[in-house]
Amino acid sequence: MELWNISWVAVFVAAVAGFGVGGLWYGPLFAKAWQREAGLSDEEIASSNMPLIFGGTFVLNLIGAFILGHILSTYGRPGLYTSTLVGLGLGLAPIATSIGVNYLFQRKSLTLFFIDAGYWVVIYTVMGAIFGFFA
Repeated sequence: MELWNISWVAVFVAAVAGFGVGGLWYGPLFAKAWQREAGLSDEEIASSNMPLIFGGTFVLNLIGAFILGHILSTYGRPGLYTSTLVGLGLGLAPIATSIGVNYLFQRKSLTLFFIDAGYWVVIYTVMGAIFGFFA
């Protein structure tokens, strides 16, 4: 089923991909560095409301994937190359730059910026590729 020429299967798969990439990114790849740079103790991590965090993350990933799908639909559902580049561009320009501005004013570390912004660049590139695959 499609609405506004968007593949709902691609939206769902892209949102799930956010979980997969996030699990690797904030798990074995950068967990300790992220935790240190974010200033979170083991106790704070352990006492987190994980169902709320994961559920909210999935809903937000669905919204992001839907908007990316909508943006790509204005190109007439482009193929893999263009969809991947559009995802990369969105990850770099509005998302990573916005995080950068916030982190400058919050005096967050450059390391935390690269971890957090890097995740969004990677996931939007992956999401774009998923939409291109389903085009």
